[in-house]
Amino acid sequence: MNKKYKQIGQGIFLLILIVGSLIILNRSRKEAAIYQSDQGTVFGTFYSATYQYPQDLKAEIEAELNKVNMSLSPFEESSIISKINRNEDVKPDSLFLHVFNLAKEVSAKTYGAFDITVAPLVNAWGFGFKKKMNVDRSVVDSIRKFVDYRKVRYENGKIVKDDPRTMLDCSAIAKGFGSDVVARFFDRKGIKNYMIEIGGEIVVKGVNSKKENWRIGVNKPVDDSLAVNTELETILDVSNIGMATSGNYRNFYYKNGKKFAHTIDPRIGYPVQHSLLSSTVIAPNCATADAYATSFMVLGVDSAMEICKKTPGLEGYFIYQGKNGTLETCFTDGMKKYIKEK
Repeated sequence: MNKKYKQIGQGIFLLILIVGSLIILNRSRKEAAIYQSDQGTVFGTFYSATYQYPQDLKAEIEAELNKVNMSLSPFEESSIISKINRNEDVKPDSLFLHVFNLAKEVSAKTYGAFDITVAPLVNAWGFGFKKKMNVDRSVVDSIRKFVDYRKVRYENGKIVKDDPRTMLDCSAIAKGFGSDVVARFFDRKGIKNYMIEIGGEIVVKGVNSKKENWRIGVNKPVDDSLAVNTELETILDVSNIGMATSGNYRNFYYKNGKKFAHTIDPRIGYPVQHSLLSSTVIAPNCATADAYATSFMVLGVDSAMEICKKTPGLEGYFIYQGKNGTLETCFTDGMKKYIKEK
């Protein structure tokens, strides 16, 4: 009799153990399926991060972004780039050097359309971190004498300038790089599914909470200085890429009836004036996509398409103004697989 009760007791214990294990396993699966969503401000714009992880990581995300800010933001007086611009004796950190080297590489491949030394021109035209100037040909010509990515280099552990008036500006690459930095943090945490976006520059990996690729809209490039327009030109179905969009339809001003957009051609010193309105680039990482998207706004459609075709991993989607004033699009062959119906 005792043996029988003992067996019953063992059976009950085993049943409790199994049920408990199933409860714990089910709870673990639910926790693993949770998608967190964080938002905030950085680099003078907004960021958002959606990621599959059982805990909220907002504090850690913002700590990573602050590292980028303290390295690359010209609006932060104690940042490395600000000290370099003031010609102080400072040793660049690994974040700065990564962006600096990538910027030089993209500059060479885009015939100087991307230029990390464009800051004085951007400031003069009123789109930078200094007070706007009254710009005329003599002012532009005087500034252009010390704007050239070939006049600055990394040497013996320091950034060396040929002219002390040269100033650096990473605005056209920093947001994309910030997204990459958060993505690398997520990778270190073992996170497989995420989307990070900083001011429109995006990194996506894996799938969303519906177990589908991430769907990213490309806005119609209509004048929208308040950033309230949400009309989409197309939707891209993407995963495991970096993506950036650059356009002249949000950051601009009018003077004497003429529109001045924020994209400055560093080779001539003036805001660009051509038919390309929006440039969306997909690349292996977001910093690269960010830099090329800006470069293409300087170069125009034809040169942009040419560079994409000869650069592995680079895809482009371009919206431009046709001869009759309508919006037209063109894109690389490799972009076709990402384009979905709205």
